[in-house]
Amino acid sequence: MPLRVLEQTVNRSSPVVLLVAAVLVAILLFFVGSTNPATPAGYVGCLTRGAVLGHARYLGLQAGPTSSGRGWLLRVINVSVTPYTYDEEFTGPDTVLSSDSLKIAFRVHIVWKVRPDRVKQFVEDYSTLRAADTPDMIVREAYHNFLREPLRTYAREEVQKYKGLEIKDNISAIGHTLTQRVLELTKDTPFDVRSVVVGNIQYPAEIVDAVSKKLAATQELERKTTEIEIAKRDKEKRIIEAEGIAQATAIISQRLTGAYLQYEAIKAQRDTINSQNATTIYIPVGPMGVPIVGSLSLSGHDAAPQPAPRK
Repeated sequence: MPLRVLEQTVNRSSPVVLLVAAVLVAILLFFVGSTNPATPAGYVGCLTRGAVLGHARYLGLQAGPTSSGRGWLLRVINVSVTPYTYDEEFTGPDTVLSSDSLKIAFRVHIVWKVRPDRVKQFVEDYSTLRAADTPDMIVREAYHNFLREPLRTYAREEVQKYKGLEIKDNISAIGHTLTQRVLELTKDTPFDVRSVVVGNIQYPAEIVDAVSKKLAATQELERKTTEIEIAKRDKEKRIIEAEGIAQATAIISQRLTGAYLQYEAIKAQRDTINSQNATTIYIPVGPMGVPIVGSLSLSGHDAAPQPAPRK
């Protein structure tokens, strides 16, 4: 028995067995220390390789969706390269005084993204990385470190150039100027700014009330002015109608001679006689049976016929 135990011990410590054991240990260590870091769509990954002894080193960028393949001590920092929209509020103690000392509350919207080819610069120079940071946290941290405060400063400076009630009419101009200043700031940086927009302008309550009252007074004045204009037109219309009636009356008065009235009376008698209706008309007649045209005296004496007016 002692000889067999010795023989087994020698066999176990042979070079082949040691080599197999070493390979198994190496494979185990590789799988424990290796990773296959992936980058999803819409992200660019900054790929690095760590080291047990020595320094980590940068390997390159990988645009998602992709992965690097399994490698020793690989790590990727994924950064979104899709647009972000951040809002900066200027309310409460952050309200801005206009050039005529009105407190103006407003909001600035900025749309920007990380340049895909500058993700390494973005991570190394603008981000503060912590172990628990997510990709969105990395981007927001960089924005706060570099862009946020200059943007707020530019917004205050541009709004302060205008009088309070002029700001709402110059929102586009303010936004354009802000965009140009931010583009100048971010030139040659990983920040790709698309637009800066100013909105949600809010004035103090007393100014809003004063403007509302002024607008109401203006509308009331316009209404009364319209009513006066309508009354003037009605007056002119009545004057024109009265003048037309007066002219028509004058013309009729000139044309209603005694002979014309006698003619009309004779024609009316003829039409009555020829009518199918049995009608009896009693009219005063003069010589030759001609109807009398004129006025009758209440004393029983016939009034003299009225001569026709001369033209």
